[in-house]
Amino acid sequence: MKVKKWIVVLFVATLTVVACKVNPFTGQKNLNFVSNDQLFSASFQQYDAFLDSSNVVTGTAESRMVKRVGDKIKTAAERYLNANGYQGFLDDFRFEYNLVKDDQVNAFAMPGGKTVVYTGILPITQDETGLAVVMGHEVAHALADHGAQRMSAAQVQQVVGGVGAAALSGKSQQTQQIFAQAYGIGTQLGVMLPFSRSHESEADGIGLTLMA
Repeated sequence: MKVKKWIVVLFVATLTVVACKVNPFTGQKNLNFVSNDQLFSASFQQYDAFLDSSNVVTGTAESRMVKRVGDKIKTAAERYLNANGYQGFLDDFRFEYNLVKDDQVNAFAMPGGKTVVYTGILPITQDETGLAVVMGHEVAHALADHGAQRMSAAQVQQVVGGVGAAALSGKSQQTQQIFAQAYGIGTQLGVMLPFSRSHESEADGIGLTLMA
């Protein structure tokens, strides 16, 4: 048992070294076992399922404002990346911004840039500037690859917990399961586990950069 334990530890440690890459928005090396194809495929499916089960607001001044602010954030991100030599970073992203009728004071962005704003937060944000602060912070989580870090950490937990190296094989069903584990999505779509303090701090910084 001890030998197997050390094999798993060495296996995970080796993969951790190999799988680290620098994020252009944070400048930090991040643990990332997950390709954009794997992560975004799972993310987009969950996003579409959430919209199908929600009351999406369209054709109103508020819904148009959400899309307008989202487009400005995307443009700011592209401008930052182009200025720093990362022109292809957003190639796999599919930005989308939707307003959902719900009294929750909340908003979130999925990996790949698809974003939801709840109507309940609009009285708090009040105008485009306030909404840009909230949406910029949420989109920043996607830009910082926080979703990939969550899934990578979940994969490591599965390996250490005895699931084995097959958890890193990228099979579609496993990817969906790991995505659900990492994001806390299961019985109730759209309810996600909170990000860590370090992720929240990074998102704050990126959001301010995008608004500058």
